[in-house]
Amino acid sequence: MGVFDILCEVEKWSHMAAAPSVVSAQARQAFLTTAAAATVQSHKPHFLAVHCQEVGGKNYEASMSHVDTFVKELLSSDAMKEYSRARIYLDENYKSQEHFTALGSFYFIHESLKNLHQFDFKAKKFKKVVGKETCSETLESTPTLEKEKFPQDYFPECKWSRKGFIRTRWALADCTFDLVNIHLFHDASNLVAWEKSPSVYSGTRQKALGYVLERISDQRFEKVPYFVFGDFNFRLDSKQVIESLCSTATMQTVRAADTNEVDKLIFRESDNDRKVVLQLEKKFFNYVNQDVFRENNGNSLLEFDKELSVYKDRLHELEISFPPSYPYSEDSSQGKQYMNTRCPAWCDRILMSPSARDLVLKPENEEKSIVYDNIGPNVCMGDHKPVFLSFRITAGAGKSCQRGGEHIS
Repeated sequence: MGVFDILCEVEKWSHMAAAPSVVSAQARQAFLTTAAAATVQSHKPHFLAVHCQEVGGKNYEASMSHVDTFVKELLSSDAMKEYSRARIYLDENYKSQEHFTALGSFYFIHESLKNLHQFDFKAKKFKKVVGKETCSETLESTPTLEKEKFPQDYFPECKWSRKGFIRTRWALADCTFDLVNIHLFHDASNLVAWEKSPSVYSGTRQKALGYVLERISDQRFEKVPYFVFGDFNFRLDSKQVIESLCSTATMQTVRAADTNEVDKLIFRESDNDRKVVLQLEKKFFNYVNQDVFRENNGNSLLEFDKELSVYKDRLHELEISFPPSYPYSEDSSQGKQYMNTRCPAWCDRILMSPSARDLVLKPENEEKSIVYDNIGPNVCMGDHKPVFLSFRITAGAGKSCQRGGEHIS
């Protein structure tokens, strides 16, 4: 086989949380019957990787059993009928506070793809992928992945963080690569994020991402190209973007009567009857004109998307040509509308090492075969709009790919 189509997706499952009806109606509709399934049908990948965060949603204790039902239906669905092999890893063990990450990694292999192996991190060797397997709960003992939860002191504001990563390794013909599912820390307060540039939360994400990169490129295993995709929770530089959006406005500070702490910031136009341009609270971001985040895919705001720049020599991304992926309305009739909770941002990303970028951007890889976009731009997909990367790997691509001491076996 000469060419392998690969499709990487980032799905956010927090919208599966509320009740069984949400799981069966909204999540199944989102993946099986509408936009995501259509994306798979359109690109027809030989290898499909889907990384999910917040599996079971915020109310995971009540909803986790419904995730298992959803997975069974997914495996038997028409959309997946040509995928004869699968590996599904669900971190469902919410009773283990020390280890629980709520991450889900799904890998589907098309029946036409014959030569695929997966790495056993304990035996330190590759094994051929046969049949369909689902692993859940005690993923710590699963040899075909590495899973870690970030230390609690990385984000002390959160009593019980579920942030972490899962790593798997694959050999496709002569190309070996890692796929890393990641979920980084969020902004706990819009007001705190606004205080300085860059924000304290940006520093926390930088530290956690650095930890992941060190772990997947240390000396325990051979260095190979890697793709890191999930919810990075990257945010626009809050202070700078607000100063830009409200450049001609005056700011009013409202303090809580009992503590005298800042409760809200109100930005008003200097004239025009002192019209409110932006109201900012801990979990409230109400800007007068949401179109600025949608017009031209929000391109004018990319200058404030700076968090990846710290790792510009270690992580690369294709050009962003879709609007901010978060926070979308969960109202099924408001597929394009953002919620007034956070400043819209490109939280969901697909990043790659320099050697992985070389694989994707091989000269023989036609530009039109590479697509980096979102899924379901006009329909409700939950508060996060999934993103995907579709590309081709030509047989033999790995033989000459060597960069920074990395060798592809």
